[in-house]
Amino acid sequence: MRVRLELSCVLALLVSGCGGCGRAPASGAGQQAPGQPVETRAANGSDQKPAFPGQTRAPFTTANVAFDVRRVAGGLDHPWGLTFLPDGTMLVTEKPGRMRIVAKEGTLSAPVAGLPKVDTGGQGGLLDVALGPSFAQDGLVYFSFSEPREGGNGTAVARARLVREGAPRLEALQVIWRMMPTLDSSLHFGSRLVFARDGMLYVTTGERSIAEGRKQAQKLESAFGKIIRIKPDGSVPSDNPFVAREGALREIFSIGHRNVQAAALHPTTGELWEVEHGSRGGDEINVVRAGRDYGWPTISYGIEYSGGKIGEGITQRAGMEQPLYYWDPSIAPSGMAFYEADLFPAWKGSLFVGALAGKHLARLTLQGEKVVGEERLLVDRARIRDVRVGPTGAVYVLTDESEGEILALVPR
Repeated sequence: MRVRLELSCVLALLVSGCGGCGRAPASGAGQQAPGQPVETRAANGSDQKPAFPGQTRAPFTTANVAFDVRRVAGGLDHPWGLTFLPDGTMLVTEKPGRMRIVAKEGTLSAPVAGLPKVDTGGQGGLLDVALGPSFAQDGLVYFSFSEPREGGNGTAVARARLVREGAPRLEALQVIWRMMPTLDSSLHFGSRLVFARDGMLYVTTGERSIAEGRKQAQKLESAFGKIIRIKPDGSVPSDNPFVAREGALREIFSIGHRNVQAAALHPTTGELWEVEHGSRGGDEINVVRAGRDYGWPTISYGIEYSGGKIGEGITQRAGMEQPLYYWDPSIAPSGMAFYEADLFPAWKGSLFVGALAGKHLARLTLQGEKVVGEERLLVDRARIRDVRVGPTGAVYVLTDESEGEILALVPR
């Protein structure tokens, strides 16, 4: 059966020139031999040991799913975030500061008018986008961006009413949250937006990378390296963990993060899961819980870009959370989605994570809060910035390129 399936995949690829099988081709990113770890390169933290079995280098586990890759749209300049509108069209952000509506057949609208000015240097720009919980009634969309300010910049979140009659535009724009303090850095803005089941909005941030910002990931008076939890209007929920702590930012939900560019709600528990960038190694998956400290920069797997040790050169400390899973070397994760749709039954329960430097789509097999298998799809196709599950169950990805695309994984 496996031989017939893989032969059919090869023949289909020769005919169509696109698509892929459940088993991705071997590359420097991993060999994908059954039962063996996908990652075969030497770890940068060569003397580091995982805190528990299975915390890293999960074995190759395939669902034997044959799929085609459909190019939905192209011509996007470094697309960053995607969300689906109720009619199945898509709202997509482009990092240089544009937002577009993309029709089901892939036609791009003119840039949506009414956006604020964004700081587009380095990793900055127009970033994530999400529909408000009452979008059907009020048309409110939420988006994050790197906001230019006197003395530097910072992540900001705004909301506005999307008007589609005539030329698309945003009206009644309001900035509801600003990362403070302001810092002059072009790096680590974080920026995923996720609405929880109770209507609260999670905002992920980065610690701005440079030394002045990095040390603030552990400080409660700074929004750097945090998960933020606010109401849709930007006010602070009364049950946030640090609302009564003197000197603390009341909107902080958790601390000790590096640069969180992937976040999604677990479909069963409703808890927020996130995937954050490490340095040279140390990309990690966490379940985000109120008031917890996720360790950066005190503890981490991997090493500095310079080759030295990170923080105190340790990977564990009492009172600091261990990641559920980590990658070393780094895949540079961005975008994630849990799969619970019916279009690909064999993928149900999987967690998909996009890889920028790794140029692949990781599919993780989960057992509760343990990663027990890994499979790499779309290997060497492109830098993947965002991952979403569409209304019909297709898996959509954004490619981070000057001629960026929206791709959909659909059944063969």
